[in-house]
Amino acid sequence: MSMLESLNNAQYDAVTAPLGPVRVLAGAGSGKTRVLVARIAWLIETEQTTPHGILAVTFTNKAALEMRTRLETVLNRPLRSLWLGTFHSLCHRLLRLHPTEAHLDPNFQIMDSDDQLRLCKRLLKERNVDDKIVTAKTLQSFINHHKDEGRRASHIERGHNFAHNMMIDLYAQYQSICAQSSLVDFSEILLRTLEMLRSNDALLKHYQQRFKFVLVDEFQDTNSIQYAWLKLLSGGHQQIFVVGDDDQSIYGWRGARVENILNFDQDFPNSTTVRLEQNYRSTSTILEAANHVIAKNSERLDKKLWTENKDDSLITQYAAMDAYEEAQYVVDQIKIATLKGTPRAEQAILYRSNAQSRIFEEILLRANIPYRIYGGLRFFDRMEIKDIISYLRLIVNPHDDISFERAITTPAKGVGAATIEKIRLEAMQTEVSLWTAMQNTLESQWLAKRAQNALMSFKLLIENLADALSDLTLDQFIQEVIDRAELEAHYKKEPMGRGEDRIENLNEFISASRQFVEDYNNDPAAQPLTMHGYLSEFLGRITLDSTANSDDDQEDKVQLMTLHSSKGLEFEHVYLVGMDDGLFPSESSMNDPARLEEERRLAYVGITRAKRLLTLTTAASRMIHGKTIHLTPSCFVKDIPSPLVQMKGAKVSISKPMTARSSSHTSASQDQAMNGFALGQTVTHPVFGDGVITNFEGVGNHARVTVNFRTAGQKTLVMAYAKLTVI
Repeated sequence: MSMLESLNNAQYDAVTAPLGPVRVLAGAGSGKTRVLVARIAWLIETEQTTPHGILAVTFTNKAALEMRTRLETVLNRPLRSLWLGTFHSLCHRLLRLHPTEAHLDPNFQIMDSDDQLRLCKRLLKERNVDDKIVTAKTLQSFINHHKDEGRRASHIERGHNFAHNMMIDLYAQYQSICAQSSLVDFSEILLRTLEMLRSNDALLKHYQQRFKFVLVDEFQDTNSIQYAWLKLLSGGHQQIFVVGDDDQSIYGWRGARVENILNFDQDFPNSTTVRLEQNYRSTSTILEAANHVIAKNSERLDKKLWTENKDDSLITQYAAMDAYEEAQYVVDQIKIATLKGTPRAEQAILYRSNAQSRIFEEILLRANIPYRIYGGLRFFDRMEIKDIISYLRLIVNPHDDISFERAITTPAKGVGAATIEKIRLEAMQTEVSLWTAMQNTLESQWLAKRAQNALMSFKLLIENLADALSDLTLDQFIQEVIDRAELEAHYKKEPMGRGEDRIENLNEFISASRQFVEDYNNDPAAQPLTMHGYLSEFLGRITLDSTANSDDDQEDKVQLMTLHSSKGLEFEHVYLVGMDDGLFPSESSMNDPARLEEERRLAYVGITRAKRLLTLTTAASRMIHGKTIHLTPSCFVKDIPSPLVQMKGAKVSISKPMTARSSSHTSASQDQAMNGFALGQTVTHPVFGDGVITNFEGVGNHARVTVNFRTAGQKTLVMAYAKLTVI
């Protein structure tokens, strides 16, 4: 068999492993797809089985298509009778074949996630459930979570929490509606299939005898119900072949159980374990770094990646003074790499959370470098950012109809669709804005009292916020809008950590506003502004930023993505940014051993995305929640042996603002960036007068100096525009 000849020793051992349960621990870049394809081909050619007797499970349709294409190429024939697909597609096929046994209407239909959410909204409305107690998204998440754990409403234990007990009842009512309507949601597909096989011995025996061999890809990502289904189908013959990597199990937050792969040998006592440790993607330096990082985890199956690629290029660790300097450095390196021939599409910026993309997007836009947000939206296109912008625009211009419609419905304010439609009709008939139509409607007092009160509350909210604008700084005002509009409370109701991400993006938006004001004030050509002017200018700036770089025809774009989105991908040069304790690992995980281990696996995934070059960046300070926070490098960075790393950037490790005492430790390059100024010097400014330099931050175009002026107080100025003179 020619395919066997191209395998390395470990791959060969996996493909030709004795029949029975087999666990293949496939390290990053070790050729797991090749092993799966070769194992299926080997079973067909050597064990005299037919494609009809094989069940192969993947996690994505793309992976299933790739495997089928490779198999048919290797065997040089179509494999129509081979069952190969995702858990959902295979279970759906079983339900279509056996609707009666599954207690389903033969014409049942599948609901997608949006349809399911609409049904949850309808149910809550019909039952008059206050969305302050249970939201549609919370109910949807509750139902899916329990289905993924194999639990019906009747199986869930009641407690003393009113909302929890209410959701149990709503789950039961939801399922009744689904049954009446012959609807099946995604989680129901798996649960219904499992229940059907468990309750029908003859049917189970039929499929156990038909599928003599069960093979599974990405086994570390299986949840409880998926693993239960696999064990059920392979329970008779135990011919199950699983491929996965416990070190890349990063989806615990959505139900994946790393214990499934860790404890496989306990569930199948006579199993064989094969380790694939030869990596075909990365350099030896990158792999050694990854090995040291992941070795600190205790809940793992030991393996050590290695490669014949002896490229000894060191990992770059860049210590920036702040997030802007960090982003500027990365963008500068991208320019250099591109000039040297590395395509932009082969350069990726990876970060822990979506909110971190904003500064990189800003600097890339300024540099006219096209980029793509992989698996997500650009910062200013995100829902929560559009929500806060709609309020700000409406405050600046109440006659902005688009912003009016968004703000009045987010969050829900008791103003129903019928009321909004009446306002639209009034606006159309009288040729006025929706705001004016709302005022006219309120004055006419022909609405029901509840709708009248809700509209009046919204009107007063916008007017009161407009009045408050002149008394606050821009970042304080935006926080005030978020608080009074109850946006943060609204997002906190979202399940699965989505709310936390949205709130983090709002906080980054506040930081962006503060940075905008600083930059504007330090521009010598800028005109003095009122607070209303600052807000208008800020909104105009972000609108231009959000519409730039929208041409998708150009394919060679820098890739920006979260670490979770990067799994399964690879790039010539990876920039792993925000490597600071509290950011990555996240602050919430640092005191939780299990969560910290998953964060460490995420770092391992990020490091092993790099084929040739890896850059890690840290920042001594970052603006978080509108405040400057001082940070230390991530524990993951510290786990990498120093001989593997070349240090660049600031030569000081700063956990607090620099003082005159620490200035002697600043590098020569930093001194040059400060143009001859020094901490403790007395300087004069043409507007603010005399003062003393108390701090420096950043280098290059973003270098900033903090001066304590005698009359104007403390000011932070961009060095390029500061116009300071030493006295």
